[in-house]
Amino acid sequence: MTPDYRMLDPQTQALLAANASKGVAATHQLTPAQARDAYLARRQTLQPEPEPVGHVQDLNIPGPDGEVGLRLYRPTSNTHDTLPALVYLHGGGFVVGNLDSHDTLCRALCNQAGCAVIAVDYRCAPEHKYPAAAHDCLAATRWVYAHSGDLNIDAHRLAVGGDSAGGQLAAVVAQSSRHDPALNLVFQLLIYPITDTLMQHDSIQRNGQGYSLSKQDLVYYYDHYFANTVQRKEPMASPLLAPDLSHLPAALVLTAGFDPLHDEGLAYANALSQAGNRAQYVCFARQIHGFILMGRVIDEAHLAISTCAQALKRAFHTETT
Repeated sequence: MTPDYRMLDPQTQALLAANASKGVAATHQLTPAQARDAYLARRQTLQPEPEPVGHVQDLNIPGPDGEVGLRLYRPTSNTHDTLPALVYLHGGGFVVGNLDSHDTLCRALCNQAGCAVIAVDYRCAPEHKYPAAAHDCLAATRWVYAHSGDLNIDAHRLAVGGDSAGGQLAAVVAQSSRHDPALNLVFQLLIYPITDTLMQHDSIQRNGQGYSLSKQDLVYYYDHYFANTVQRKEPMASPLLAPDLSHLPAALVLTAGFDPLHDEGLAYANALSQAGNRAQYVCFARQIHGFILMGRVIDEAHLAISTCAQALKRAFHTETT
């Protein structure tokens, strides 16, 4: 399907046109190492300057197969108070991304939501296949909950969130929290999440070419992470396919109108609501996948971040009233 840029945010139109004129290589044309370098390099042109926070600390914790890196942020206000906390899981198709790629976003959420943020440097594919990333994120969230006193955070006001593949991982952690006494979560923040790795939704075709993230990119990511299609039917791979979505933490699902993942994000928000959960849904209709990291060139990225931060503040306040 030929892309129609007329309905895009003008700033997003300009970005896509500039990328096309420069001949920027698509992710699926790169090796994983090249894709990681390119993903990090884009920070310089797309992301705003990282804002100061009150405290940043890198940690290493025991994981399922070696250490897992964390980065703890505390806001400029209330630096020493016991704070609610967000465990943040970065996007990148299970292949690219790390603590640095999402540092700017984590800082903004930390300050605007007035909470601690703990980012997780989970293992990526193809070196570490499914379900390594999910297992690392589960272990990290359990560790944060168990060590809340040491971290000076409120274990009764703990949220999980992420974007894209990180949104998928956050949904997996939230689903696991229902029957796990070491995962007491009050909220899940799902930013254009992957919820169906079988790629069964119409937006995969409708938005699958010309809008930054392509259908070919998704195939590239999934082929690197999953050993076979059978794995992709499991709830830990495709949260939307879980047989029971009841009794989950409250959620905000945020999507972008020109994202191949748009329809599965909307479907997951609807499924959460139909299962009796408190779920809110917001679509930035003129945006593309990944836009929340593009605040240097796309103004709506800042609105999206403030929307997420306000949802977190409301969720944390609800749990104390």
